[in-house]
Amino acid sequence: MTGDRPTRHVVVMGVSGAGKTTVAQGVAALTGLAFAEADEFHSEANVSRMRAGVPLDDDARWPWLRALADWMAARHREGVSTVLACSALRRSYRDVLRQGPPRVDFLHLDGPTEVIRERMSVRAGHYMPASLLDSQTATLEALWPDEQGVVLDLRLSTEELIVAAVERLGLPVRDVASAAPAEPGRQP
Repeated sequence: MTGDRPTRHVVVMGVSGAGKTTVAQGVAALTGLAFAEADEFHSEANVSRMRAGVPLDDDARWPWLRALADWMAARHREGVSTVLACSALRRSYRDVLRQGPPRVDFLHLDGPTEVIRERMSVRAGHYMPASLLDSQTATLEALWPDEQGVVLDLRLSTEELIVAAVERLGLPVRDVASAAPAEPGRQP
């Protein structure tokens, strides 16, 4: 880590269609945290499986999760705080993510499956089909009492979710008049 600046690392989690990317990007814009989309770290094989409607098994997930933890750890060493949009559906997956930086806070966007299914039906250009929502819902494990994080109702407006996330996680809001744009996500 450069200097004495503490870093913060937030994972916006939930099933596909919950609004993770939109909220994470909003948090990044408001706070200056570096944003990354976990989907961009998937191997081509993983993307092909999901596009075909085949859920990933844990063997396919472990390298992906380790890459995400490594990305956060590298940003931590640089003194850069991060916000990551990632499903992080199981405790064991979140445990891998916590192996990156010293502390990770989770923001779980939770809500009714029918609301998420409706959102997915109108979403264009995403490889995750709505048919995998049931698989993700069955896999999802809520945050355990010993996990750092908060749960927000995804039925709130995007603006309400972003503000609530920043407030509940105690993230500093950047001075937009003098701040540079938030660092883009993963660099190839």
